[in-house]
Amino acid sequence: MSARTLFDKVWDAHTVNILPSGQTQLFIGLHLVHEVTSPQAFSMLRERGLKVLFPGRTIATVDHIVPTENQARPFLDDLAEEMILAIETNVQTNNIPFYGIGSGNQGIVHVIAPEQGLTQPGMTIACGDSHTSTHGAFGAIAFGIGTSQVRDVLATQTLSLSKLKVRRVEVNGDLNPGVYAKDVILHIIRQLGVKGGV
Repeated sequence: MSARTLFDKVWDAHTVNILPSGQTQLFIGLHLVHEVTSPQAFSMLRERGLKVLFPGRTIATVDHIVPTENQARPFLDDLAEEMILAIETNVQTNNIPFYGIGSGNQGIVHVIAPEQGLTQPGMTIACGDSHTSTHGAFGAIAFGIGTSQVRDVLATQTLSLSKLKVRRVEVNGDLNPGVYAKDVILHIIRQLGVKGGV
């Protein structure tokens, strides 16, 4: 048997099925939702008469619309208040754990899971937020997904994906004082271009 990467091991361990399209139906161990991409997804579930398959594998929080200075309700911004009401209703209706304001756990959606110990090595994680991929730093495979995929994970706890290619970038030598990991990755992105990961 040839050597396999961590990515291959996690991917294979979460493969439910290979679809006729050639894509993999991948089980998602943790689904993070927030107030921006979830209202439409919950609406699509209701329209189809579907329920959340595994509510305990989904964690919800309010993130993008929370005012920094005055969090008194109702919010001064009518759209923000509408969005928080929608997520509060959706999580209550579907028995989804909710990290709301005042819970002590509420925060940036792609930060709370590592903070709360929810992100674990070897997991698959999905969230309607592009920063979700940073969970890879914890040895997980994580996907920033769109609203229709948020719906799919809520309904099936899976995503249909083509297996990603793995690229290895090797960095050698010592960093000069004042140069940090973020400087290195920004340099790599500059060298490869913004589509370097594709």
